[in-house]
Amino acid sequence: MDWGNMLFQDWEGIVRTLFVGLLAYICLVCFLRISGKRTLAKLNAFDLVVTVALGSTLSAILLQESIALAEGASALGLLILMQYLVAFTSVRWSGFARVVRSQPSLLARNGEFCRNAMKQERVTEEEVESAIRANGGREVEDTSAVILESDGSISVIR
Repeated sequence: MDWGNMLFQDWEGIVRTLFVGLLAYICLVCFLRISGKRTLAKLNAFDLVVTVALGSTLSAILLQESIALAEGASALGLLILMQYLVAFTSVRWSGFARVVRSQPSLLARNGEFCRNAMKQERVTEEEVESAIRANGGREVEDTSAVILESDGSISVIR
């Protein structure tokens, strides 16, 4: 095993990573500014997938010499364009929105757990109680509703 090659190969690779990385980062920031705040919103599973895909694509551009900056920028642009089109269509067509986005689920109502919903959403009583404490409550009886939101967060209405 060549330990020296594992730690350092050559300056050309480092300079390429720095140069392409800077340009790819600037490109990504410009695309995100053009596409708007919604592109990286934490609203649903689809948004999370796009956010992870953007990070993965940026990483590939930085580290894989076989990917040219123009190809990487095209991939970033495509992901952002698809996110924009999904959001645009979701706002205008509720049927499409139902397919792409999950609906909030009621986990507790009037101080009692909704066990069927909790089972379906794979949420434990301990997780609901933790959310209640994080929102200033002590126990489920202190709430009028506990809701699992579309983004995976838990809202507590006291």
